[in-house]
Amino acid sequence: MSADDQPSALQQALAEIDRHVRDDGWDQPARLYALAPTGDLIAREPALAASFGIDAEKLTDDALTPIEQDVPNRPIEDLLPSITWPETVTGCALVLERIVLPPGAEEQMPAGDAEAASWAQRHPARSDVRVVVGVMRDGSRASVMRVRGHEADDELIHGAELSPELGDALAETFL
Repeated sequence: MSADDQPSALQQALAEIDRHVRDDGWDQPARLYALAPTGDLIAREPALAASFGIDAEKLTDDALTPIEQDVPNRPIEDLLPSITWPETVTGCALVLERIVLPPGAEEQMPAGDAEAASWAQRHPARSDVRVVVGVMRDGSRASVMRVRGHEADDELIHGAELSPELGDALAETFL
């Protein structure tokens, strides 16, 4: 793999978040992460870096450390507009699980939200997915997605815009 083929620091941070969340299994609530430059964290908190086993000699200049945030139990669409980040946070990431239905299935979906959600959860052709979307202050974005039942590292799907709406909502937390 050439240097040009190396994943970005953001892509690496999202894959790290996916591994962390994967260890806790499925059926989780939304999880929010601040992304901070690892070098800055080491400079400010060298003991913390040592306790995490971070080797400053092996870090790239753009390495990011994900820091999970305590998220109140409220809908993510209500939470995100209320978030602001300190300058030390250079990016953020959100983990959400969703149900994906086959094309055409929405035509049979009941009208009410509660009924539609229950119907989708019971649909025989549904797929459960977990998406991790990340954005940086500079506007760069990345995302990864995992389909339930495909838990190996090499089965993680990478893409810049797997969920553009979530990317837009996260980007607005930096405005």
